[in-house]
Amino acid sequence: MRKYIKILFLATMAVFTSCEELVDGINDNPNDILISDIDAQLFLTGAMLANAQAQGGHLNRIAAMYSGQLVGFTSLYSNIYGFSLSTVESNGVWSRIYVGAIPNLRHISAQAPEDLLLSGITKVVEAHAIGTAALLFGDVPYTEVNNPEIEDPSFDGQESVITAAIQLLDKGIADLTSASSRKFTEDIYFEGDADKWVAAANTLKARYLLNLRDYAGAYNAALNGINDGGGSMKYIPRGSPDIAEGDKNLFWTILEGSRAGDIGNKNSYLLQILDAGNALSRNNAKTDEAARLAYYSIDETSGSANQGVIEQFEPQNMVSFEENQLILAETAARTAGFETALDHLNDLRAWLNTGAGVNANFQDSTYLYEAYAAEDFASGGMENADGIANTDALLREIFEERYVSGFGMYMPFNDARRLRKSDPDLAVPFFMVDGPAPPFAERLPYSFDEINSNANAPSDPGIFAKTPINQ
Repeated sequence: MRKYIKILFLATMAVFTSCEELVDGINDNPNDILISDIDAQLFLTGAMLANAQAQGGHLNRIAAMYSGQLVGFTSLYSNIYGFSLSTVESNGVWSRIYVGAIPNLRHISAQAPEDLLLSGITKVVEAHAIGTAALLFGDVPYTEVNNPEIEDPSFDGQESVITAAIQLLDKGIADLTSASSRKFTEDIYFEGDADKWVAAANTLKARYLLNLRDYAGAYNAALNGINDGGGSMKYIPRGSPDIAEGDKNLFWTILEGSRAGDIGNKNSYLLQILDAGNALSRNNAKTDEAARLAYYSIDETSGSANQGVIEQFEPQNMVSFEENQLILAETAARTAGFETALDHLNDLRAWLNTGAGVNANFQDSTYLYEAYAAEDFASGGMENADGIANTDALLREIFEERYVSGFGMYMPFNDARRLRKSDPDLAVPFFMVDGPAPPFAERLPYSFDEINSNANAPSDPGIFAKTPINQ
């Protein structure tokens, strides 16, 4: 990883909007503009877009294939689906984290240290980006990145990076708790709403603690996390419907472009468990998944053929209300007891029962998420036909709901690896349609560019090597 020069297109905007302020005397050069002359806030949108691409772009689709949610049909995605995955495929996401996000976020913090709202936001977004990198790749560079004195940063241990991300979130939460909200368009996630940022930061903290298997810590963080659907952190496309390219749903974009036909989810494990007519169905007397089956179904022939989860302006979850409720449910089952866990699960089901789990195009489809009762998880009950312990039966249902609700996020891939270690008998038993038999993918590869430019980069261990936290 070499030093990068941070030049944003926003600098061009500043030339036209602030040029009068740059000419204080006859000896000043109006073309001599420094990065420090540009309002730090203007760097935020670019960093957020880079983070959104890292969260919902190419590697997200690969992770979804490796957790049975998507299927690669032809060309590149067919090869990747068959586990033929080159380190080149990680170049884009690696660059968005280490070039597009972190340097610009740190520049903002350095330029506006007294702006607690802006400072808090940058810390949360950086923690989101670097924590995602650690979960996906394992050991990654962090403590030495963005240091002009270090051209080849060392790789830090996976757990230490996740711990550093949690500590950064704590600092961000402290800043945001002391900050006043102010509406500004550069914040494309929450438009300067400090309370929403605090909640999202706590959910993100709970995510990392869950993956470290600190269940009590994750539960306590999630108690202060996102508590309604309107608080989810999403990438919200804002492009023009008249232009095929531009700011659109990231999955829609590839199917509308050169990847039409290459990737979708027909006959995936995800769709099979949502289908009431399938032997694997999760539908029951209290659950009707018809609406979510239709909403999640992807027509791989083109982006425009889709009106559901990848419709061109459909927001993409990055840190969600559903995730927070299910962290509460899982960690309560492990620490606070069956009844508390069931209450959290039923809170989510009540929300789903309003139709909130699908967009307006599928509100008229049938759905049902009636509250579960304790007897449903007792031996021989609706959710416990095999007679396991009632708390285990509840956990199994929670894991399955995480698998469904986490579509479009890294949550199913992270869970698959996490639960293979801690709860193999309860983990979602997904399969890859027409794909190779296990072993399953345990990580995503390091970037080819990083391996070839950083003298301290290790050799990539391959996608079947378990990351340290899952060994």
